[in-house]
Amino acid sequence: MSKRVRKAVFPAGGQGTRFLPATKVIPKEMLALVDKPIIQYGVEEAIASGIEHIIFVTGRGKGAMEDHFDISYELDATLERKGKHELLAISRGVSSLARISYVRQKEPLGLGHAVLCAKELVGDEPFAVILPDDVIDADVPCLRQMIDVFSEKGGSVLATQTIEGAAISAYGVLAGSQDAVNERIYNCTGMVEKPKLADAPSNQAIIGRYVLTPRVFALLELTTPGAAGEIQLTDGIMALVKEEKVFGYTFEGKRFDAGDKFGMLQATVEFALKRPEFAARFREYLKALPL
Repeated sequence: MSKRVRKAVFPAGGQGTRFLPATKVIPKEMLALVDKPIIQYGVEEAIASGIEHIIFVTGRGKGAMEDHFDISYELDATLERKGKHELLAISRGVSSLARISYVRQKEPLGLGHAVLCAKELVGDEPFAVILPDDVIDADVPCLRQMIDVFSEKGGSVLATQTIEGAAISAYGVLAGSQDAVNERIYNCTGMVEKPKLADAPSNQAIIGRYVLTPRVFALLELTTPGAAGEIQLTDGIMALVKEEKVFGYTFEGKRFDAGDKFGMLQATVEFALKRPEFAARFREYLKALPL
Protein backbone atom coordinates (compact mmCIF):
# COMPACT_ATOMS: atom_id res chain seq x y z
CA MET A 1 0.00 0.00 0.00
CA SER A 2 1.27 3.45 -0.92
CA LYS A 3 1.83 5.73 2.06
CA ARG A 4 1.09 8.95 0.18
CA VAL A 5 -2.37 10.44 0.35
CA ARG A 6 -2.98 11.51 -3.24
CA LYS A 7 -6.74 11.21 -3.65
CA ALA A 8 -9.73 12.86 -1.97
CA VAL A 9 -13.32 11.64 -2.14
CA PHE A 10 -16.12 14.23 -2.00
CA PRO A 11 -19.52 12.65 -1.25
CA ALA A 12 -21.90 15.03 -3.02
CA GLY A 13 -25.04 13.07 -3.75
CA GLY A 14 -27.30 14.55 -1.08
CA GLN A 15 -30.50 16.41 -1.92
CA GLY A 16 -29.87 19.46 0.27
CA THR A 17 -33.38 19.57 1.68
CA ARG A 18 -32.35 21.93 4.51
CA PHE A 19 -31.92 24.67 1.90
CA LEU A 20 -35.19 24.27 0.03
CA PRO A 21 -36.47 25.95 -2.07
CA ALA A 22 -33.00 27.12 -3.27
CA THR A 23 -31.86 23.52 -3.75
CA LYS A 24 -34.88 22.45 -5.75
CA VAL A 25 -32.82 22.92 -8.94
CA ILE A 26 -29.38 23.96 -7.65
CA PRO A 27 -27.13 21.39 -5.95
CA LYS A 28 -26.49 22.43 -2.35
CA GLU A 29 -22.75 22.12 -3.03
CA MET A 30 -23.14 24.94 -5.57
CA LEU A 31 -24.68 27.46 -3.18
CA ALA A 32 -22.43 30.51 -3.09
CA LEU A 33 -20.34 31.40 -0.07
CA VAL A 34 -19.46 35.02 -0.95
CA ASP A 35 -18.49 34.32 -4.59
CA LYS A 36 -17.48 30.65 -4.66
CA PRO A 37 -19.60 27.50 -4.46
CA ILE A 38 -19.31 25.73 -1.11
CA ILE A 39 -17.62 22.72 -2.69
CA GLN A 40 -14.84 24.82 -4.23
CA TYR A 41 -13.55 25.69 -0.76
CA GLY A 42 -13.08 21.97 -0.05
CA VAL A 43 -11.40 21.37 -3.40
CA GLU A 44 -8.99 24.25 -2.82
CA GLU A 45 -8.22 22.87 0.66
CA ALA A 46 -7.48 19.46 -0.84
CA ILE A 47 -5.17 20.88 -3.52
CA ALA A 48 -3.34 23.02 -0.94
CA SER A 49 -2.86 19.83 1.10
CA GLY A 50 -1.09 18.00 -1.73
CA ILE A 51 -4.04 16.07 -3.16
CA GLU A 52 -3.59 15.25 -6.86
CA HIS A 53 -6.90 13.59 -7.76
CA ILE A 54 -10.40 14.70 -6.72
CA ILE A 55 -13.21 12.14 -6.85
CA PHE A 56 -16.76 13.47 -6.71
CA VAL A 57 -19.50 10.99 -5.78
CA THR A 58 -22.60 12.55 -7.30
CA GLY A 59 -26.26 11.79 -7.89
CA ARG A 60 -29.10 13.03 -10.05
CA GLY A 61 -29.32 16.78 -10.59
CA LYS A 62 -25.63 17.48 -9.99
CA GLY A 63 -24.75 18.52 -13.54
CA ALA A 64 -24.10 22.13 -12.53
CA MET A 65 -21.32 20.97 -10.23
CA GLU A 66 -19.61 19.06 -13.02
CA ASP A 67 -19.98 22.03 -15.39
CA HIS A 68 -18.47 24.39 -12.82
CA PHE A 69 -15.16 22.52 -12.78
CA ASP A 70 -15.11 22.05 -16.54
CA ILE A 71 -13.90 24.47 -19.22
CA SER A 72 -16.57 26.93 -20.38
CA TYR A 73 -15.51 27.72 -23.93
CA GLU A 74 -18.37 30.13 -24.62
CA LEU A 75 -17.86 32.13 -21.40
CA ASP A 76 -14.08 32.23 -21.81
CA ALA A 77 -14.38 33.37 -25.43
CA THR A 78 -16.81 36.14 -24.45
CA LEU A 79 -14.59 37.37 -21.62
CA GLU A 80 -11.53 37.34 -23.87
CA ARG A 81 -13.33 39.21 -26.63
CA LYS A 82 -14.44 41.90 -24.20
CA GLY A 83 -10.96 42.22 -22.70
CA LYS A 84 -12.08 41.12 -19.22
CA HIS A 85 -8.79 39.39 -18.47
CA GLU A 86 -9.13 39.24 -14.68
CA LEU A 87 -12.49 37.46 -14.94
CA LEU A 88 -11.10 35.20 -17.64
CA ALA A 89 -8.28 34.17 -15.31
CA ILE A 90 -10.82 33.33 -12.59
CA SER A 91 -12.90 31.24 -14.97
CA ARG A 92 -9.92 29.33 -16.34
CA GLY A 93 -8.46 28.94 -12.88
CA VAL A 94 -11.48 26.96 -11.68
CA SER A 95 -11.31 24.51 -14.57
CA SER A 96 -7.60 23.90 -14.03
CA LEU A 97 -7.70 23.40 -10.26
CA ALA A 98 -7.27 19.64 -10.24
CA ARG A 99 -7.68 16.31 -11.97
CA ILE A 100 -11.31 15.45 -11.28
CA SER A 101 -13.24 12.22 -11.75
CA TYR A 102 -16.93 11.55 -11.18
CA VAL A 103 -18.77 8.44 -10.05
CA ARG A 104 -22.54 8.19 -9.65
CA GLN A 105 -24.24 7.05 -6.44
CA LYS A 106 -27.50 5.88 -7.95
CA GLU A 107 -29.41 5.83 -4.66
CA PRO A 108 -28.82 7.81 -1.43
CA LEU A 109 -27.81 4.79 0.64
CA GLY A 110 -25.67 6.48 3.26
CA LEU A 111 -22.27 8.11 3.60
CA GLY A 112 -20.51 4.76 3.83
CA HIS A 113 -22.11 3.67 0.57
CA ALA A 114 -21.06 6.94 -1.09
CA VAL A 115 -17.44 6.36 -0.06
CA LEU A 116 -17.68 2.76 -1.24
CA CYS A 117 -18.75 4.01 -4.69
CA ALA A 118 -15.25 5.50 -5.06
CA LYS A 119 -13.44 2.21 -4.35
CA GLU A 120 -12.34 1.49 -7.92
CA LEU A 121 -11.01 5.00 -8.45
CA VAL A 122 -9.15 5.09 -5.13
CA GLY A 123 -7.56 1.65 -5.41
CA ASP A 124 -5.20 0.22 -2.81
CA GLU A 125 -3.93 3.42 -1.25
CA PRO A 126 -4.84 5.74 1.61
CA PHE A 127 -7.26 8.50 0.74
CA ALA A 128 -9.07 11.49 2.18
CA VAL A 129 -12.79 12.10 2.54
CA ILE A 130 -14.03 15.69 2.59
CA LEU A 131 -17.64 16.53 3.34
CA PRO A 132 -18.31 19.75 1.39
CA ASP A 133 -20.76 21.10 4.00
CA ASP A 134 -17.90 21.55 6.47
CA VAL A 135 -15.98 24.65 5.40
CA ILE A 136 -12.80 25.17 7.43
CA ASP A 137 -10.79 28.36 7.70
CA ALA A 138 -7.23 27.56 8.77
CA ASP A 139 -3.74 28.97 8.23
CA VAL A 140 -2.50 25.44 7.50
CA PRO A 141 -5.24 23.55 5.63
CA CYS A 142 -7.07 21.14 7.91
CA LEU A 143 -6.46 18.21 5.56
CA ARG A 144 -2.74 19.03 5.41
CA GLN A 145 -2.60 18.86 9.20
CA MET A 146 -4.32 15.46 9.12
CA ILE A 147 -2.06 14.06 6.41
CA ASP A 148 0.94 15.05 8.53
CA VAL A 149 -0.55 13.12 11.47
CA PHE A 150 -1.22 10.14 9.18
CA SER A 151 2.42 10.20 8.03
CA GLU A 152 3.66 10.40 11.61
CA LYS A 153 1.36 7.83 13.20
CA GLY A 154 0.72 5.44 10.30
CA GLY A 155 -3.01 5.09 10.91
CA SER A 156 -6.32 6.54 9.81
CA VAL A 157 -7.13 10.02 11.12
CA LEU A 158 -10.51 11.55 11.97
CA ALA A 159 -10.83 15.32 12.32
CA THR A 160 -12.40 16.37 15.61
CA GLN A 161 -13.67 19.59 17.11
CA THR A 162 -14.02 20.35 20.81
CA ILE A 163 -17.72 20.79 21.64
CA GLU A 164 -18.77 21.67 25.17
CA GLY A 165 -22.16 21.02 26.73
CA ALA A 166 -25.38 19.59 25.31
CA ALA A 167 -24.45 20.47 21.70
CA ILE A 168 -22.22 17.37 21.66
CA SER A 169 -25.42 15.31 21.18
CA ALA A 170 -25.63 16.47 17.56
CA TYR A 171 -22.38 14.72 16.58
CA GLY A 172 -20.59 11.43 16.39
CA VAL A 173 -18.25 11.54 19.40
CA LEU A 174 -14.76 10.07 19.66
CA ALA A 175 -13.87 7.60 22.41
CA GLY A 176 -10.22 7.18 23.30
CA SER A 177 -7.23 8.55 25.18
CA GLN A 178 -5.15 11.64 24.58
CA ASP A 179 -1.70 11.13 23.09
CA ALA A 180 1.12 11.44 25.64
CA VAL A 181 3.14 13.80 23.42
CA ASN A 182 0.66 15.75 21.27
CA GLU A 183 -2.50 16.84 23.09
CA ARG A 184 -4.31 17.34 19.77
CA ILE A 185 -4.04 13.64 18.92
CA TYR A 186 -6.28 10.95 20.41
CA ASN A 187 -5.86 7.19 20.27
CA CYS A 188 -9.30 6.18 19.07
CA THR A 189 -10.99 3.16 20.66
CA GLY A 190 -14.41 3.77 19.15
CA MET A 191 -17.14 6.35 18.71
CA VAL A 192 -20.69 6.98 19.83
CA GLU A 193 -23.25 8.45 17.45
CA LYS A 194 -25.21 11.43 18.86
CA PRO A 195 -25.00 10.47 22.54
CA LYS A 196 -26.76 12.23 25.37
CA LEU A 197 -24.42 14.61 27.17
CA ALA A 198 -24.14 12.24 30.14
CA ASP A 199 -23.19 9.35 27.85
CA ALA A 200 -20.66 11.19 25.66
CA PRO A 201 -17.24 9.50 25.94
CA SER A 202 -15.43 12.82 25.31
CA ASN A 203 -15.97 16.36 24.11
CA GLN A 204 -14.37 15.54 20.75
CA ALA A 205 -16.95 15.69 17.95
CA ILE A 206 -16.05 14.04 14.65
CA ILE A 207 -16.50 16.40 11.71
CA GLY A 208 -16.30 16.12 7.94
CA ARG A 209 -12.64 15.31 7.29
CA TYR A 210 -11.11 11.82 7.24
CA VAL A 211 -7.86 10.21 6.14
CA LEU A 212 -8.48 6.48 5.77
CA THR A 213 -6.60 3.36 4.78
CA PRO A 214 -8.10 1.31 1.91
CA ARG A 215 -8.97 -1.49 4.35
CA VAL A 216 -12.13 0.49 5.14
CA PHE A 217 -13.58 -0.45 1.73
CA ALA A 218 -13.64 -4.18 2.53
CA LEU A 219 -15.15 -3.44 5.92
CA LEU A 220 -17.85 -1.24 4.40
CA GLU A 221 -18.71 -4.06 1.99
CA LEU A 222 -19.26 -6.30 5.02
CA THR A 223 -21.36 -3.70 6.85
CA THR A 224 -25.02 -4.57 7.34
CA PRO A 225 -27.27 -1.70 6.21
CA GLY A 226 -29.25 0.01 8.96
CA ALA A 227 -33.02 0.30 9.31
CA ALA A 228 -33.21 2.85 6.49
CA GLY A 229 -31.17 0.59 4.21
CA GLU A 230 -28.12 2.86 4.53
CA ILE A 231 -24.46 1.95 5.02
CA GLN A 232 -22.82 4.37 7.43
CA LEU A 233 -19.16 5.37 7.30
CA THR A 234 -19.16 5.32 11.12
CA ASP A 235 -19.82 1.57 11.09
CA GLY A 236 -16.92 0.97 8.71
CA ILE A 237 -14.57 3.03 10.89
CA MET A 238 -15.74 1.21 14.03
CA ALA A 239 -14.77 -2.06 12.35
CA LEU A 240 -11.45 -0.52 11.27
CA VAL A 241 -10.64 0.42 14.88
CA LYS A 242 -10.69 -3.30 15.75
CA GLU A 243 -8.01 -4.06 13.15
CA GLU A 244 -5.79 -0.99 12.84
CA LYS A 245 -4.72 2.11 14.68
CA VAL A 246 -7.12 5.00 14.22
CA PHE A 247 -6.51 8.49 15.58
CA GLY A 248 -8.59 11.54 16.29
CA TYR A 249 -7.03 14.93 15.62
CA THR A 250 -8.29 18.25 16.95
CA PHE A 251 -7.40 20.45 13.99
CA GLU A 252 -6.25 24.04 14.22
CA GLY A 253 -8.75 26.34 12.54
CA LYS A 254 -12.42 27.29 12.53
CA ARG A 255 -15.15 25.12 11.09
CA PHE A 256 -18.43 26.37 9.65
CA ASP A 257 -21.39 24.06 9.06
CA ALA A 258 -22.41 25.41 5.66
CA GLY A 259 -25.03 22.68 5.39
CA ASP A 260 -27.05 24.59 7.99
CA LYS A 261 -28.70 27.94 7.27
CA PHE A 262 -27.31 29.66 10.35
CA GLY A 263 -23.86 28.18 9.77
CA MET A 264 -23.97 29.41 6.18
CA LEU A 265 -24.82 32.92 7.39
CA GLN A 266 -21.92 32.84 9.85
CA ALA A 267 -19.51 31.66 7.17
CA THR A 268 -20.70 34.33 4.73
CA VAL A 269 -20.07 37.14 7.21
CA GLU A 270 -16.67 35.88 8.36
CA PHE A 271 -15.33 35.03 4.92
CA ALA A 272 -16.57 38.37 3.58
CA LEU A 273 -14.67 40.16 6.35
CA LYS A 274 -11.48 38.45 5.16
CA ARG A 275 -11.80 39.86 1.64
CA PRO A 276 -9.55 42.93 1.30
CA GLU A 277 -11.51 44.47 -1.60
CA PHE A 278 -14.61 45.12 0.51
CA ALA A 279 -13.87 44.06 4.10
CA ALA A 280 -13.63 47.63 5.46
CA ARG A 281 -16.88 48.71 3.77
CA PHE A 282 -18.68 45.57 4.93
CA ARG A 283 -17.44 46.02 8.50
CA GLU A 284 -18.76 49.57 8.59
CA TYR A 285 -22.08 48.37 7.21
CA LEU A 286 -22.38 45.76 9.98
CA LYS A 287 -21.53 48.31 12.65
CA ALA A 288 -24.26 50.61 11.37
CA LEU A 289 -27.02 48.00 11.60
CA PRO A 290 -29.61 48.69 14.33
CA LEU A 291 -28.91 45.49 16.28
